[in-house]
Amino acid sequence: MKKTLLWLGVCLLSACCPRSGCEQPEIRNVIYMIGDGMGLAQVSMLQIAEDYRPTAFDRAEHIALITTRSANNRVTDSAAAGTALSSGAKTNNSCLGLDPSGQRLVPMTECAQAQGMRTGVVVTCYLQHATPGAFYAHVPHRDDIADITCDMVASDIDLLIGGGRKALSDSLPEGGTHFDAFRAKGYRVALEPAQIDTLSGLPLVAAVADKHLPAAAERGDYLPRATRKALELLSADNDKGFFLMVEGSQIDMFCHGNDAPRVLDEMRDFEQAVAAAMDFADAHPGTLVVVTADHETGGLSLPSGNADFTLPESGVESRFSTGGHSACVVPVYLYGTGSDRIHGFMDNTDLANQLKRIISKER
Repeated sequence: MKKTLLWLGVCLLSACCPRSGCEQPEIRNVIYMIGDGMGLAQVSMLQIAEDYRPTAFDRAEHIALITTRSANNRVTDSAAAGTALSSGAKTNNSCLGLDPSGQRLVPMTECAQAQGMRTGVVVTCYLQHATPGAFYAHVPHRDDIADITCDMVASDIDLLIGGGRKALSDSLPEGGTHFDAFRAKGYRVALEPAQIDTLSGLPLVAAVADKHLPAAAERGDYLPRATRKALELLSADNDKGFFLMVEGSQIDMFCHGNDAPRVLDEMRDFEQAVAAAMDFADAHPGTLVVVTADHETGGLSLPSGNADFTLPESGVESRFSTGGHSACVVPVYLYGTGSDRIHGFMDNTDLANQLKRIISKER
């Protein structure tokens, strides 16, 4: 009897063994979603506005927190934070894809390409902006748009959807435009938002606005629609998996302007894109969804509308303390295969390096 119980105990331990030496499920696809400027207060704002109905953030299976400082400032900018989230290394504010000494850093997209994975970027800003640029560019300053655009063409990322049409139309010294350079490499090119639904085949670049796309209230369901299309194209006839970065770019922009209604619009839009990614993970085992932010913008707080807490309802106000960024920690929401592999309190570089190890199939 004792031997039987011991045997059953060993079987149960083997079935649910949490040790690092146990076999872990294979993660084939990584969807990295960045709410630019999105702190815990911005997520809380959405939850309150939705009357606490479950949002995509509530679907998270595991949650972490990350710090955001840059190499030379306790308050990061998007370039340094994007570089940290992409490469797993600190750099100075305004720098993209280079360390403080100017040495080239390796972004996640390159790690994925080395594994034969497809790669994609979907944003609501222009494709040369700081966060998307951190996944392919290597320049000393985020405003070096011409060099960033050249790096984008050279990156061989399979799918690029966002704004930036004007810079891509600039003439090159050797003749033609950046669009022509993409076409010469076999890329399909789309120039209007209405074309997104009809996109087919890879590689492709869809620069569907001269600079940033319009605000959420004007652009409709572009971001969730572009996210679903990207997932469709990256996963089609693909046995190697993919890496996709999706940014809710304009949360940050309206937090800079302390425009609470527009921030809420952008949060709703980003949440719908997160839901699309989680739905994809449900339908495609082997997919890990990681939702985070590069930093918090606006110093948003949500105080009671009345200090008398004996009242049945005092209202909730949205108050900003700055037009810039803050040093607050930001959340990480994890969903899908391998979501239990990342948890706790860490630096943004720790999060990136864990994801790079997952992409590189390191144990």
